Amino acid sequence: MNYNTDKFQSGLEKLNVSLTEDQISKFLMYYDILIETNKVMNLTAITEFEDVVDKHFLDSISICQVYDMNQNIRVLDMGTGAGFPGIPLKIAFPEADIVLADSLNKRIRFLNDVISKLELKNITAIHARAEELGHKKEYREKFDLCVSRAVANLSSLSEYCIPFVKVNGKFISYKSGEIDSEVGQAKKSIYVLGGKVEDVYKFDLCKQRRSFVIIKKEKKTPLAYPRKAGMPTKIPIQ
Repeated sequence: MNYNTDKFQSGLEKLNVSLTEDQISKFLMYYDILIETNKVMNLTAITEFEDVVDKHFLDSISICQVYDMNQNIRVLDMGTGAGFPGIPLKIAFPEADIVLADSLNKRIRFLNDVISKLELKNITAIHARAEELGHKKEYREKFDLCVSRAVANLSSLSEYCIPFVKVNGKFISYKSGEIDSEVGQAKKSIYVLGGKVEDVYKFDLCKQRRSFVIIKKEKKTPLAYPRKAGMPTKIPIQ
């Protein structure tokens, strides 16, 4: 199917990202697989091509405004769902070594299908809950960067994500524009987990107000965290 990629190219230019024809074709293949699979599995409510470009592809890539993605870094995408932001990041910034984690196995099967069909290298999808994975030594404090677009309170999300980040690494949470009170409420949790809010970067993307909460890991996370399944959401650290 032929798609008009003018709006995509325009959005990439605003982000100062240049993609090859091969990379653009991978995004189009990803879109096709996403929409086809979405007919039988609930992956996204956003299905129109231009909407997926704006709200999934460009939104995922927009982290390049606050973090240099063109380097050999190890990245964890926690609660990746249909692969956002991890798969767009892998296509756009192939040097990054990416791990996609999600608690639903059928989503992992979908992601493995995408990885295979797009012939992506140095990217793996794992079926796991953050509360358990965060205590495994091969993943705990092993990542330069952890990202998440998951819909969760920042306090809970920090407990899911900060344990994976190396000291001096970063956890960057994709959020909507209205984030100030949520950041304020999460500061105690972030501190307890070894992090510090370095910046809250607000910007407009395709007529949407967006923000990145940038958390730097300053010290090791206490071994008690993350707590057992469900606890970070039910009883956030106060």
